[in-house]
Amino acid sequence: MIVLFLAPGFEEVEALAPLDILRRAGLEVTTVGIGGEYTTGAHAITVRADITDRDFYAHSAQNETEMVFLPGGMPGTLNLGESEVVGDAIRSAYEDGKYIAAICAAPSILGKMGLLLGKEAICYPGFEDQLEGATVSDRSLVLDGNILTAAGMGVALDMGLEIVRIFCGAEKA
Repeated sequence: MIVLFLAPGFEEVEALAPLDILRRAGLEVTTVGIGGEYTTGAHAITVRADITDRDFYAHSAQNETEMVFLPGGMPGTLNLGESEVVGDAIRSAYEDGKYIAAICAAPSILGKMGLLLGKEAICYPGFEDQLEGATVSDRSLVLDGNILTAAGMGVALDMGLEIVRIFCGAEKA
């Protein structure tokens, strides 16, 4: 299962474009609303999540998480970074060698957690100093080990396709 977190102020295209691609490919994706069932993005689009952060632990105990996906946006990234549930999910995925995907400003969360040390990563321009320990890439999409980072909304479709490639192969992507 891929877990896609939605925090108030998330960048809608960065969450919904990959979500659409992943579900079209037949991948199981659970959206998790931080703070409630309905989450409003940075551009006033409200989305109903599959579950809330209150239900996350029970849900994840019954479903193996294969990837944690963090869309960017402001203040969505800040809200994700302040969530204990999101932090626990990221740490668990990292410790278990599962995939972590972050786009736009969201890779800064991974940098602050020390998870980018020795990795190549990319983010939205202006957040590079928050990719602590990483080599900042000049590519718009970077997979280094089990961490996938992307520069922003303009590569949201590419990120979705890369995740399909990871789990389903290049032909399906």
